[in-house]
Amino acid sequence: MDDLNLHYRFLNWRRRIREIREVRAVRYQERAKHILVDGDTLSYHGGSGEVGCYVAPRPLTRDNNYFEVSIVDSGVRGTIAVGLVPQYYSLDHQPGWLPDSVAYHADDGKLYSGRAKGRQFGTKCRSGDRIGCGIEPGSFEVQTAQVFFTKNGKRVGSTVMPLSPEGLFPAVGMHSLGEEVRLHLHAELGTEDEDTAMLVDSLEEEWGRLHDVRLCGTLLEYVGKGKSIVDVGLAQARRPLSTRSHYFELEIVDPGEKCYIALGLARKDYPKNRHPGWSRGSVAYHADDGKIFHGSGVGDPFGPRCYKGDIMGCGIMFPRDYILDSEGDSDEALEVKAAVRNVLYLHRDEDEDEEEEEEPEPEHEGRKVLVFFTRNGKIIGKKEALVPPGGYFPTVGMLSSGEKVKVDLHPLSG
Repeated sequence: MDDLNLHYRFLNWRRRIREIREVRAVRYQERAKHILVDGDTLSYHGGSGEVGCYVAPRPLTRDNNYFEVSIVDSGVRGTIAVGLVPQYYSLDHQPGWLPDSVAYHADDGKLYSGRAKGRQFGTKCRSGDRIGCGIEPGSFEVQTAQVFFTKNGKRVGSTVMPLSPEGLFPAVGMHSLGEEVRLHLHAELGTEDEDTAMLVDSLEEEWGRLHDVRLCGTLLEYVGKGKSIVDVGLAQARRPLSTRSHYFELEIVDPGEKCYIALGLARKDYPKNRHPGWSRGSVAYHADDGKIFHGSGVGDPFGPRCYKGDIMGCGIMFPRDYILDSEGDSDEALEVKAAVRNVLYLHRDEDEDEEEEEEPEPEHEGRKVLVFFTRNGKIIGKKEALVPPGGYFPTVGMLSSGEKVKVDLHPLSG
């Protein structure tokens, strides 16, 4: 009899363990609706007007109190939300719309906290930006969560909300076609000293435009979709090449899938979804085929292909009498147009110089210069080009996933 009772107790014990495991399996399971989950990539797969929502399998904890979302593609409207929700949050609503949830919305920069009406909080976010969300470690002791948000590693602001025993779960919302993000559930937030050092080192002020390209120090990383020719990632310097700074370089750190990397010069208003060299007012050397493109989608044989570790360079050989164009500085106009001699000059005899002084080219037509390209320190070719109004801006293009380059905009200084 005792043996029989022991047997039933053993069976009950095994069943209880199985039930506990099943409950835990359900509890720690990610939930998503109208969102396709592919590893750490989330993409919107809803219809017209349908909200897509993703909830992570585990809540934030003292040891893992922060996560980030990188916007790969902001889609049609950029209605991407990043925040925290209860475990069984309704997947038919954006994070932040319902009680006990909070979220930072990329399309309007507002904070939504338990209601469908947000308040102004930060700036709008677009492709290439990173939105972070975390809970201050001390909050886990007092059951009141001080939730903070970041944009590109910098704190935007914070808010306070109740912290239930079940915890608050990372959540991402989407609401328009084409939206895609990369989720980093175990991201680390650097200290203020680290952020300051990163800011100084990154030289963000050197860049005027970054489209589908992430900047980290001197490293540029392609974060676009890389599925068609309109998915070009473009990085353009804030200032054009001049007689004071006439040359720049990049090193191919990672060629990615196809090494669709282009180095060249482009006008200030160059289309963001066009590779350098493809459109008017640009010239570029392409790493994947070694061709030069000059205002056309058809390239000409120019130099060798470039691979991981290769250093590509681009510069201008200015005429001796070249005048700096004040329109070229994108932030602040130069007070005086100064003629500065460059270490690299076009070789013209004095008669030609005198003729040019007697009959100068109209300023709106630009000046002809020689654009040269290098590979691993050696000049591989030159191309005559007409400088557009405002100057030629150093421009880098990328088009396949995984591509990373290290750029030095002033390799000859010091």
